[in-house]
Amino acid sequence: MKVAVIGLDCAAPDLIFNKLKGELPNLSMMASRGISGKLRSCDPPITVPAWMVMATGRTPGELGLYGFRSRIPNSYNGIKIPTSQDIKFETVWEILGRRNKRSIIIAVPPSYPPKPLPGLLVTDFLTPDKDKEFTYPPGLKNEIMKDFPDYQFDVKFRKPEKRKIIEEIYRMTDTRFRMAEKMAMEKEWDFFFMVEIGIDRIHHSFWRYIDESSHLYEDDPEMREKFISYFRMVDSHIGKLLDCFDDDTVVLVVSDHGAKSMKGAFAINQWLIKEGYLKLRSGFPKQGSSLDELDIDWSGSKAWAWGGYYARVFLNVKGREPEGIIERGKVREELDILKKKIKEIRGPNGEEWKTKVFEPEEVYKVVNGDRSDLFVYLDDLSWRAAGTLGYDSDYLLENDTGPDDAVHDYDGIYILYRKNREIGRVIDSSIYRIAPTILALYKVRKMYGIQGKPLEGVEYVE
Repeated sequence: MKVAVIGLDCAAPDLIFNKLKGELPNLSMMASRGISGKLRSCDPPITVPAWMVMATGRTPGELGLYGFRSRIPNSYNGIKIPTSQDIKFETVWEILGRRNKRSIIIAVPPSYPPKPLPGLLVTDFLTPDKDKEFTYPPGLKNEIMKDFPDYQFDVKFRKPEKRKIIEEIYRMTDTRFRMAEKMAMEKEWDFFFMVEIGIDRIHHSFWRYIDESSHLYEDDPEMREKFISYFRMVDSHIGKLLDCFDDDTVVLVVSDHGAKSMKGAFAINQWLIKEGYLKLRSGFPKQGSSLDELDIDWSGSKAWAWGGYYARVFLNVKGREPEGIIERGKVREELDILKKKIKEIRGPNGEEWKTKVFEPEEVYKVVNGDRSDLFVYLDDLSWRAAGTLGYDSDYLLENDTGPDDAVHDYDGIYILYRKNREIGRVIDSSIYRIAPTILALYKVRKMYGIQGKPLEGVEYVE
């Protein structure tokens, strides 16, 4: 038996299983004949750490990964981009490699720089550029550049040139799938795992054309058709991959999180200034200013925040931050007060928000890395957090770092499928069950500290 994982970053249940169902013959067939459902992501539901949660079965707290950026310890805004070197737990392909199983791993984040493994590896969208080593073994790079010279890791999608962006996303996705199909057909492997980032980019750039409930909605038939056509192309490539797999291959289609319409962005650091938590030495900043650009009076500041699909709020703790002012014994009191105030934030028209505020220790048994003191899901993730300042209002109609139509949602998708098996069940599940499922299918009994259980019904495809 072989296992093949096809990762569709940001694929949303309502689109795949409902709205676009009739446009996706391969995915719809797999869902109707296999086991499928919503896949609850981790907290936070972000690409990094979610794919590595799926690959290791570990929580973001264990991994010490809480987003695309990690804070450099003892700094205010020192940033480190996570890499494969930050992953201290074994991935499923590393566990399988010790059992003489060969893997093909394509674009699973974070996998740059490439680590040796029994098999082949192409790094993820966080790879700086094609001048770097991005494959294992290194010689695989030459083969890829010869066969797929236009191969791309990612596209810059927060730009106004919509038609150019969608052409780039089409080309990137088409090329990656063609490369994956060639490798699946021609190379020796026992385990296959690829991730396509293009669906995430399509959602963030073009959600306004398919969601009439969005305040950004545009009735543009051409762009809506391009959106749907992209999914048809993805589905067609999945069909071609299925043709590459033999009848004994168990196929898992998974997404790391879902998507939904962005209601706007909330300038969290402006709010912290108004509430007396963050102090500037100079006057009101120009629009779009980042904290790095401002003269902040850290000796008079209690807290600051990072923006993103969720907000990370840090306290300025004495002995931890360079100019910390909150005594260690007062941290608990300050956290409780700040949590209460954030939960009381209302929308631009005074409407009540369903904001979630929690400390990492409240959701993880183990907390590694330099995490923030609070995680904030503004209005249940419907509002993005803007980390920049200088706006007339704390409520922004658009994202502060470039055009973005969608935010992340908790539920991704999964489909568990095997040729010649007719199951037809819908069972919602959790991202923490993917790694145990993969190992169980290979009859790996020792789970190496992984706490999750295999997907319900997995025995029907074994």
